[in-house]
Amino acid sequence: MNKSSAGQQYKQINAQTGVVDADPHRLIQMLFAGALEQIAIAKGCMQRNEVAGKGKAIGKVLGILGALRDSVNAEAGAPELTDNLTALYEFATRRISEANLGNEEAGLDDAMGILKELQAGWNDIRPEFLAKNELTSA
Repeated sequence: MNKSSAGQQYKQINAQTGVVDADPHRLIQMLFAGALEQIAIAKGCMQRNEVAGKGKAIGKVLGILGALRDSVNAEAGAPELTDNLTALYEFATRRISEANLGNEEAGLDDAMGILKELQAGWNDIRPEFLAKNELTSA
């Protein structure tokens, strides 16, 4: 086993362990991180004209965006908020797809910008989530 293969296996095991041990809020954080990583990979592949790598990364990010969109709980908040969040995920999905078809980085940048803002907001509410769950488990 070469060094690169061992590193990849360790990374995969670490990610799987993180998912098993993660609370629902942390899972969403992991999805944001994964989506942003795959967009960056797709962009790099696009710049290097690596079509297969770009397609693989685009496929992964579209899957993650679908999971994020499906995770929106319409019953948990104001309908306007959940509708806006769903629309943002759909817009990011559309821009990623357009970027893939047109081989243009602007769509990737648009989606990345939206996801970074949503990620920042999600990260900001993490302490509130943890505090709330400490109270309910005590």
